[in-house]
Amino acid sequence: MSRAALLVLADGRFPAGGHAHSGGAEAAVKAGRITDAASLEDFCRGRLHTAGLVAGALAAAAVLGADPGELDAAADARTPSPALRATARRLGRQLLRAARATWPSAELEALARQFPKGAHQPVVLGLAARAAGLAPEDAAHCAAYESVSGPATATVRLLSLDPFDATAVLARLAPELDRVADAAVAAARRTAEEGVDALPAASAPVLEVMAEAHAAWPVRLFAS
Repeated sequence: MSRAALLVLADGRFPAGGHAHSGGAEAAVKAGRITDAASLEDFCRGRLHTAGLVAGALAAAAVLGADPGELDAAADARTPSPALRATARRLGRQLLRAARATWPSAELEALARQFPKGAHQPVVLGLAARAAGLAPEDAAHCAAYESVSGPATATVRLLSLDPFDATAVLARLAPELDRVADAAVAAARRTAEEGVDALPAASAPVLEVMAEAHAAWPVRLFAS
């Protein structure tokens, strides 16, 4: 295993398309839910323990060899918003393109054939991590980190928030991120005996509602 591969996969410059998405931060800023570093931290904490936990478990399960089709169906069931499902598949399609070029593998090629329009991003992330020789813990940490780093980065642009303050938010959340990643991996390991129903289904209804509203905006800075 090359731990350096995790740095490549988690790097914001990895061409996976995440820079065009705010993780719900754009809608939250407009709604007045994010106004400063403190409210950004609250928003990110909520995403971490819901979307981040679910994504981390899906990614870890993919590394452990769970069936990608079953994982994708589980991701669909845990994403009520059609807008968020479309976003997850769009991001998954872009990530798969980058992963196939970076870590060629038969499993990634099979996933591309199975989901020509894109699988859910966490499922692709897990198979990319598997192709890179990474562990389920690595994939869970990467997914959990993405759930908060996207909103933090976007808020710098949306609110002209000091980037030092935004980065400090991520640093303060680091211990919680570790715990969420550990919980995600523990759930993923149970899928070997219990199936995908063992994966967490933590919900964030406000994020789902805001995503639907955001998708209908005529003008927006971010795709989601």
